[in-house]
Amino acid sequence: MHDDKGGQGPSLVSIRTMDIVVAVFCLVLAAIVIMDSTRLGFGWKDDGPAAGYFPFYIGLIIVAASLVNLVRAIADKSAADDVFVTKPAFRQVLAVLAPLCVYVLFIELAGIYVASAIYIALFMWYFGRYSLAKGAAIGVAVSLSLFVMFEVWFLVPLPKGPIEDFFGF
Repeated sequence: MHDDKGGQGPSLVSIRTMDIVVAVFCLVLAAIVIMDSTRLGFGWKDDGPAAGYFPFYIGLIIVAASLVNLVRAIADKSAADDVFVTKPAFRQVLAVLAPLCVYVLFIELAGIYVASAIYIALFMWYFGRYSLAKGAAIGVAVSLSLFVMFEVWFLVPLPKGPIEDFFGF
């Protein structure tokens, strides 16, 4: 691929390629929905529609729309030159996505409140250029607020780790 017209760096992927990938992905998902709907039954029974009735027809609609999008994307040769994302922009996305994935995995070990406090503190420090102390204070304040809201007021248990266990929650 060549440089994009805006001078933002070399192109990583074109709009046409992404249109094709998304159309194929939607076709696969629709096929899964249709197959499971046939397992459940998609006909009309004496007491109404079978469990797979509505998902089956929604799956068919998704297949039709995805096929239209796929054919249009394949036929649109000019979109092959249109930049979907540049390498520098994709690096920025990964700079946010990678820590987010680590955060989600860390929830299993430390619980959502501790993981969130650490994530907020590090995110503010690295991306916001705040002091680590300020990020930590805000991270702890947000996590404590969420703890009170979910665990105390709404009585909705969220994943907890060893620190909450230590305090008896």
